[in-house]
Amino acid sequence: MRFRLAAAAMLWCGALSAQPKAAEWKPLFDGKSLQGWKETAFNGHGEVRVRDGVIVLGGGMPLTGINWTGPFPRINYEIRFEAARLEGSDFFASLTLPAGDSHCTFVTGGWGGDIVGISSLDGWDASDNETRTYVNFENGRWYSFRVEVRAERIRAWIDGERVVNVAIAGRRVELRPGDIELSAPLGFASYASTGGLRRIEYRELR
Repeated sequence: MRFRLAAAAMLWCGALSAQPKAAEWKPLFDGKSLQGWKETAFNGHGEVRVRDGVIVLGGGMPLTGINWTGPFPRINYEIRFEAARLEGSDFFASLTLPAGDSHCTFVTGGWGGDIVGISSLDGWDASDNETRTYVNFENGRWYSFRVEVRAERIRAWIDGERVVNVAIAGRRVELRPGDIELSAPLGFASYASTGGLRRIEYRELR
């Protein structure tokens, strides 16, 4: 009996050690400058600046944003960040990101300030597809976000609570037509709001 228990324990430990491990988190923001980022060429965009360790996306009309200019994986990765809507009432840190051969946007507080989801899936925006959920974002409060992109699925969390868990294999993943396409391949955007971003990191998943 003891032999069986010991053997089972060894098999269990071996299975754990065989599990794929994620790489280390890598910073995308140094906390001091926009190094590695550029302002997105939205018409009428607001000011982008770094203040007290925060990237501030000024309340442009309609959009203000930044694009990452360095290398970034297209699939099997996670990205996490903290964000706050400092002023306004619409999305403040929506993240456009790669999903294999395409791109999509993780919308944070769109369509009047409380809709969260993925735009777009099979031609349907976050406001109309199955990823839609509602979060009452408070101005001035910091939230933690994490998005995981794999070939078969996209997941997202806000303050540790999962808000998106959608299968994408065999589906049409794309950006909503319009100015948000300028955020690709990786970029943040605010809409008629002032957003703050900090602690932006990513890691590859094996």
